[in-house]
Amino acid sequence: MSPSDPKVADLPSVMRTRGWADYGLLDSGHGRKLERYGPYTVVRPEPQCLWTPALPAEAWDQADAVFDPTDEEDAGRWKLRGKAAALASGDTWPLAWNAVRFKGRFTSFRHLAFFPEQAANWAWLDTAVRACAPSAEGGPPRVLNLFGYTGVASLVMAAAGAAVTHVDASKRAVAWARENAGLSGLADRPIRWIAEDARKYVQREVRRGARYEGIILDPPKYGRGPDGEIWRLFENLPELAGLCAQLLSENARFLVLNAYAERISGAALSGLLADKLKGRGGTIEWGELALVQADGAREIGMSFFARWQAG
Repeated sequence: MSPSDPKVADLPSVMRTRGWADYGLLDSGHGRKLERYGPYTVVRPEPQCLWTPALPAEAWDQADAVFDPTDEEDAGRWKLRGKAAALASGDTWPLAWNAVRFKGRFTSFRHLAFFPEQAANWAWLDTAVRACAPSAEGGPPRVLNLFGYTGVASLVMAAAGAAVTHVDASKRAVAWARENAGLSGLADRPIRWIAEDARKYVQREVRRGARYEGIILDPPKYGRGPDGEIWRLFENLPELAGLCAQLLSENARFLVLNAYAERISGAALSGLLADKLKGRGGTIEWGELALVQADGAREIGMSFFARWQAG
């Protein structure tokens, strides 16, 4: 190891998300979690919750929405009742995290158009962007958000002063993200909305000599691009991480990598970043993102991360 290589943390970290005004993990157990999303209480499967719930069965039975999974991974249907019974397919409701506003909706893949455990990342990114040096041209720091989905992280960074490039293969997700920008009063900020396969976009950026002061990489385990491109995490992530390393400017402040695959780990992600960022100095932290239950008694590890930060 060269003295100029990144220093990898000896021990993992846990980035914990606790509830806020529009979200809370109310209870968990018996393979499920009970959550609050704005005005609605929601029950979703969570196989790793092996313990017994703390709240009585009545609290679970009164939930406004319950996700019923099918045999297909992550797919299924919602059973809406109570306050949610009046919602039609595709209906949304307003949510917020700090100054960022976005829409919640019941999707067919068990989530609600954002991932609450990422709030710990949003807080970290807000601080990291504010600490970034200007771009080489003297403008705001440039940040690339790959697999940006409905854009909450992009909007957090735009609100902190970054010029953001938001990339997602889904035109629908990009349209949702633009709607969220309008809700947040950030439609006039320097945000580029790109509906394209992440690998293709990054390959083209490398050829053009583009540079960024920060990059977020939040890929799925499996996905398809708009032209039928196939994404497989274990096969394609090493190449993409290497291309992202080439896009970091001399003033680059961070590269954040997040993954949800069951067979991945924070240690594996940190090893990948250390390999691709040789000679860049700085530090690499790694570990997992966790949701903390309202009573503080339990927490659920939701995804793994590794992040490089300049020294």
